[in-house]
Amino acid sequence: MSQYKAYSAYKNSGIMWIGQVPEHWGVRKLKHLISQCQNGVWGDNPLEDGSDTLCIRVADFDRDNRTVIDNPSTYRQISKDHQESRLVVKNDILLEKSGGGAQTLVGANVRYLGDEPAVCSNFVAVVKPSEKADPGWLNYLMSSMYALKINLRSIKQSTGIQNLDSEQYLDEGVAAPSVEEQTTIAAALDRETARIDALIQKKTRFIELLKEKREALITHAVTKGLDPKVKMKYSGVEWIGQVPEHWEVKPFFALVTELKRKNTGLIETNVLSLSYGNIIQKPKSRNMGLTPESYETYQIVEAGEMVFRFTDLQNDKRSLRSAQVTQRGIITSAYLAVKPHGIDSTYFAWLMRSYDLCKVFYAMGGGLRQSLKFEDVKRLPILIPSHEQQANIANAIDVETARIDTLVDKTEQSITLLKERRAAFITAAVTGQIDLRGKQ
Repeated sequence: MSQYKAYSAYKNSGIMWIGQVPEHWGVRKLKHLISQCQNGVWGDNPLEDGSDTLCIRVADFDRDNRTVIDNPSTYRQISKDHQESRLVVKNDILLEKSGGGAQTLVGANVRYLGDEPAVCSNFVAVVKPSEKADPGWLNYLMSSMYALKINLRSIKQSTGIQNLDSEQYLDEGVAAPSVEEQTTIAAALDRETARIDALIQKKTRFIELLKEKREALITHAVTKGLDPKVKMKYSGVEWIGQVPEHWEVKPFFALVTELKRKNTGLIETNVLSLSYGNIIQKPKSRNMGLTPESYETYQIVEAGEMVFRFTDLQNDKRSLRSAQVTQRGIITSAYLAVKPHGIDSTYFAWLMRSYDLCKVFYAMGGGLRQSLKFEDVKRLPILIPSHEQQANIANAIDVETARIDTLVDKTEQSITLLKERRAAFITAAVTGQIDLRGKQ
């Protein structure tokens, strides 16, 4: 932001989170910049007869772009009185009143840019800018307040859900220039944030391509090997197709042993679970209240063994993921645990990760059920190169995926920095730290 200059003269705003403001700016309460703040309504189930009303939910908030998502699709049956008193039109601001979570505060805001009249849900309030506020500038100001956690002191906790006291929130002090200057600032912010957002979008796409490359690399290595000149043969399995001529195909049960170690003692730590193909250790707080008897239903797993999640398959097909255990721990009965034998455990882990297990089980003719057992998958074909090739393949994948993961991490860090820069730029503009008048 070094290319932007400060205003020529400042005064003390008397507001701690703002500090000095341009001398010609006025100091007032946030509520003086709005004409209405009305809680939303959920209404009744849609009739789908053309009389339903578009209803904006918190799930429709595009928080990065500070707008409602394109084409929100929730419609509800709203009474005429509620339609009139809670009508949301273009340039209104929607304020999250209830929600939030462990990592996010309630109180996010977005601007509605749609042309279709709407209402907002009962977890949201519609904020209508007064004649003293440019809608774009006011939306930026409120998003800056959210980024600085000014809304924190207006949050009331209730049964695990955060509730925003809108009266207290709107009583916060702010500083504002004339509406004309607000419009100029908002336009400059639109241009600069659009440039930053374009960079973020490019970097996000780069991350997606890296992840696709990583998965393709894994699949190719464990199904075709590392030698591009090797002779191929038909595997005898339709969904596997051609494989290197010296590779074997063996059934799942011939290479793994199903584990059924019951937890005979209370273990208060290292309760493991599977998330997106990775083993994670659950926080201790998640296990509070479990009795020694309930822990006895858990299974013990050791480092090097494999864990599969074969439950809730119809609700979450990603639950068919697998991962190699890296530390001793216990898992619930929702997981299948196996110990590889006669096959390199790391190679086996990469191989299982490469299989699109959903497609595999469909191809095996059984289809997906709510849960699977070892008996259902024991004939799953497993590709087996020589022991030496297994080790070489596993090592090559380790090296290349580590390189790709490093690139992903660096790109994610650069996105974080861009978002921080964007937030700092917005705050500097709406609090008068920089002068955007005349900027094109």
